[in-house]
Amino acid sequence: MKTFLTVICLAVLPAVSFAYDVQIDGIYYNLDTTNKTAVVTSYNNNFYSGIIVIPETISCDGTQYMVTSIGDWAFFSCSGLTSVTIPNSVTSIGNYAFYNCSGLTSVTIPNSVTSIGYGAFANCSGLTSVTIPNSVTSISEFAFGGCSGLTSVTVDKNNGTYDSRDN
Repeated sequence: MKTFLTVICLAVLPAVSFAYDVQIDGIYYNLDTTNKTAVVTSYNNNFYSGIIVIPETISCDGTQYMVTSIGDWAFFSCSGLTSVTIPNSVTSIGNYAFYNCSGLTSVTIPNSVTSIGYGAFANCSGLTSVTIPNSVTSISEFAFGGCSGLTSVTVDKNNGTYDSRDN
């Protein structure tokens, strides 16, 4: 059933238009003005490429926002994306956040991240190694599914939820 729903979601995706509040230095964000937080998002399947360094904070109209998550579908199918640095302010990586980013060879998951969503890095065939920090307490199904180049998964020795022997 999950496979069927995934296929339906992927078939509908091209018709979905992603909304965003602001674009800063080529990265799209949705803003929570109440909590002064920002979520990295996508806009009309914008294809990010090259090296992306997400900042800890952004400023919009004189207000500082803490970047707290990589939203669902944020970098979906960005085959030209080669490297992403996620700041220590990010606590979650959303569903399908980096799905099908075949050119992605490097991602740094900081010790602030506690959850990695469903299919977050699925089908990232260029990804060869991943380190799961001690802060991660939730990795959803298929998070690294289909990563044909993935040869090394290292779990921080202080991670109380996951064990490198589970790989």
